[in-house]
Amino acid sequence: MTHWSFTVSGPILATALAAWLLSVGVSFLQWHRRGRRPGVLAMESLRLFIVALLAVALMKPELVQEIPHTQPPQVVILSDASGSMETRDVAGDGKNVVTRAEWLKASTAPERWKPLATKGRVGLENFPVPDASGDAGTDLNAALEKVLARTDNLKAVLLLTDGDWNAGQSPVVAATQCSARGIPIYAVGIGGETPLPDLVLQHTSTPAYGLLGDQITIPFKVQSHLPRPVQTTLTLADGKGIVASKAVTVPAFGQLADSLVWSPTEAGDYTMNLKLPIEPDEALTDNNERSFRIAARTETLNVLVIESTPRWEYRYLRNALSRDPGVHVETLLFHPGLPPGSGNDYLPAFPSGKEQLSKFDVVFLGDVGLGGNELAAAHLESLRALVEQQGSGLVFLPGMRGRQLTLAATPLGDLLPIEFDDSKAAGLATAGEAQILLTTEGQGHLLTMLAPDDATNAGIWRNLPGFYWSAAVRKSRPGAEVLAVHSTLRNESGRIPLLVTRPFGNGKVLFMGTDGAWRWRRGVEDKYHYRFWGQVVRWMAHQRHLAAGERIRLSFSPENPRSADTVNLLATVFDASGFPIEKGTVTAQIAAPNGSTERLELSAVPGGWGVFKGEFVARSGGKYQVTIANEAAAQRLTAPIFVEQPTREKIGQPANFAVLREMAEITRGAVGGVADLDAIVGRIALLPEPKPLERRLRLWSEWWSGAAIMALLAAYWTARKLSGMI
Repeated sequence: MTHWSFTVSGPILATALAAWLLSVGVSFLQWHRRGRRPGVLAMESLRLFIVALLAVALMKPELVQEIPHTQPPQVVILSDASGSMETRDVAGDGKNVVTRAEWLKASTAPERWKPLATKGRVGLENFPVPDASGDAGTDLNAALEKVLARTDNLKAVLLLTDGDWNAGQSPVVAATQCSARGIPIYAVGIGGETPLPDLVLQHTSTPAYGLLGDQITIPFKVQSHLPRPVQTTLTLADGKGIVASKAVTVPAFGQLADSLVWSPTEAGDYTMNLKLPIEPDEALTDNNERSFRIAARTETLNVLVIESTPRWEYRYLRNALSRDPGVHVETLLFHPGLPPGSGNDYLPAFPSGKEQLSKFDVVFLGDVGLGGNELAAAHLESLRALVEQQGSGLVFLPGMRGRQLTLAATPLGDLLPIEFDDSKAAGLATAGEAQILLTTEGQGHLLTMLAPDDATNAGIWRNLPGFYWSAAVRKSRPGAEVLAVHSTLRNESGRIPLLVTRPFGNGKVLFMGTDGAWRWRRGVEDKYHYRFWGQVVRWMAHQRHLAAGERIRLSFSPENPRSADTVNLLATVFDASGFPIEKGTVTAQIAAPNGSTERLELSAVPGGWGVFKGEFVARSGGKYQVTIANEAAAQRLTAPIFVEQPTREKIGQPANFAVLREMAEITRGAVGGVADLDAIVGRIALLPEPKPLERRLRLWSEWWSGAAIMALLAAYWTARKLSGMI
């Protein structure tokens, strides 16, 4: 069937009619004045025809062709078969509580759909389709789009789901398509919108390795859905038993973020289990444990200390590092007006080449600056490249000479995590003893953990001996993390930052704004002083030692990748003489857990520091074997990267009825709970049959209709010119 359709308002119709009648009057007068000649009558008739076409175009004419459906109307019922449907939170018969999947199975017998089958067909489908991993995720939008693509005469869609979608686009996209076709979406929300009473041990990022004999911090998070505070004890166990524990208090309906400390006693790879005891009123008991892998290794970290005068802070720092069995320290001591200091592990000059400087994992830069028989511009360029490209750490330790202020306009200026106050080069002195005050970020940071638990750690920092001098700092820079501030001094930006960290390139930077850390030995000897600087060195060198072989070093980020993450590889390659290679082909072969392999050619980072980079996508969880090879020198390093496969389908999460309500509102459908299933089925049964499909030819917006009117106007004006009418 074909008919015309017009969309016009009263004022527009009146205007079009008035314009045409006016044109009739003008054309009649023109024809009468010209002697009523036939040629004039033809031209005026053409003009009236053009005006009529324009008037009709204002009414938006459309030629509508109705195409009857070739199939009977159909209602498609989509049943959720995802893993989240195993949540037990639906009231069954009597006082029995069943899982969402059990309720769905018991409530979807064929006879329930008889009211729908009397006026058409009923299609039953499950989603999502399971894949080989067993965790395909719920793509509610894709399920709806598939129904729209293959169903011709779709009357309505009935969703039986908890609304949990964790893959693909938002279901609102498909709901908009349904609305455009006049297809309502009805939904029965299965489950509860409030969380079950539960304690959840959530995912956190743990280090990939730790050094033998050191304290390794294991972070954790606990989410509580219980209406009461919970006092409990988390335990950390390896294959032989519990190795660490921590008593915590989890607030009611809150979250606790904390960490515990473990010191490995043997080198090797460990599979650790972090466990939270099950409370009697918990509804779920399968989310109170987390397992992760970590390696304990023996490493010797190379540290370079550069200083100008042998002040107390330098002396005690050098002693602390030289007595650390995991650290090898070398020193460059500039004496103003004298040759550099000499002695055991003293350097006569700044490392002359990249091969000498590249070995250092951390560099401590004391009260030294540019010129003045201290550092040259080329030295500062090398230090910047060492941090930026090779991932080393740089620690700024300013002093009363104020020499570090000369670094602000040098290549190291970008690395400073703070801005100095140039007007106070000698720093800030206080008459009384000031304290280091930890910030919120600093209270749980690895660098400031001097005790296994937060309460004891906070007490230690409150009772540490104070200081009388600090560097004059205006404020911290963007991207920096302030871990501690001055207890008494402040400026227009707030308290004076004292302990500030900042990432730069592939490395890390630390600023220590006071030279009074050596005073922490008072009454306790080296206990806290040694621990603090040992943690600084290990934290800053951590990334460089993720994997190392003969003349090849590999780091990667993120350190604990998850499936679908992009893993960035950074390989540092040296030749047989210890020089970073500047040219050559360095490749990475990625062996995935499923047996497939991928070969990458790493690209060299400009600068000649032997750094090559590349990336790959971890498409699934499991153990990846990454082999870095420099074929020209027969160098090869194989390292494992463990990729976590997160569980997208989580049991115990509340149902998401909000998205179901939005979809129903867009399509003019309805939403109900499990008790409303029969009522919703009745509403769908009363729906009228879908209207025939329409194919509309919009003449008012077609390009060729406008071109035709333009052609007629051109013909009219051409005829007027030829006839002598102006």
